[in-house]
Amino acid sequence: MTLQIGFLLFPGIQQLDLTGPYDVLGSLPDVKLHLAWKDLAPVTSSTGMVFTPTMTYADCPRLDVICVPGGAGVGALMEDPQTLDFLKAQAQTARYVTSVCTGSLVLGAAGLLRGRKATTHWAYHDLLAPLGAIPVQARVVRDGNLFTGGGITAGIDFALTLAAELYSEAAAQLVQLQIEYAPAPPFDSGSPHTAPEPVLEEARKRTAESRRARGEVVARAAARLG
Repeated sequence: MTLQIGFLLFPGIQQLDLTGPYDVLGSLPDVKLHLAWKDLAPVTSSTGMVFTPTMTYADCPRLDVICVPGGAGVGALMEDPQTLDFLKAQAQTARYVTSVCTGSLVLGAAGLLRGRKATTHWAYHDLLAPLGAIPVQARVVRDGNLFTGGGITAGIDFALTLAAELYSEAAAQLVQLQIEYAPAPPFDSGSPHTAPEPVLEEARKRTAESRRARGEVVARAAARLG
């Protein structure tokens, strides 16, 4: 039976949060991928890439996997009743509820992280606990049928982990080889634990305003969740 895999698409999405897992999961046999949004108008990512939804929330089938990417637009999603209702409805029957990067904050705003282990981008990790999650520092975190990936590039690790769950380790390894995923970065600055202090300080400055804004959204979401 064909697996129905749906990605939430929205204005301000981080394109690699979407396209990394999309490439991995789309390389598996007998899958159907969907890009779901409120309407079918094109949406623009946080870096200017334009995507076209393949279906609306209303037309979306029951999904085997629902995935929420992150990006600059997650704050609005966390207070969007239509989106939160869509996620809660899909989560009731999905085999796997998943996210990449700050997409986990949207799952949290929908009440889907309460009492469950989860991760997100390092700069926003402390925003998980107010949403009822049990924060874990890792590239990929699983708690039952909940899979969450860390920041941006961790979406590939997340998708390979999920591919092994959906099919087998051999199937996931074949996809890994096909996409030649063998990370060997030129710098050891991919984590706040290894980045030089000046680099980390600059990164924190650049995320300060979004952290402040998202912190306010999280506080309101936490109050709604009680």
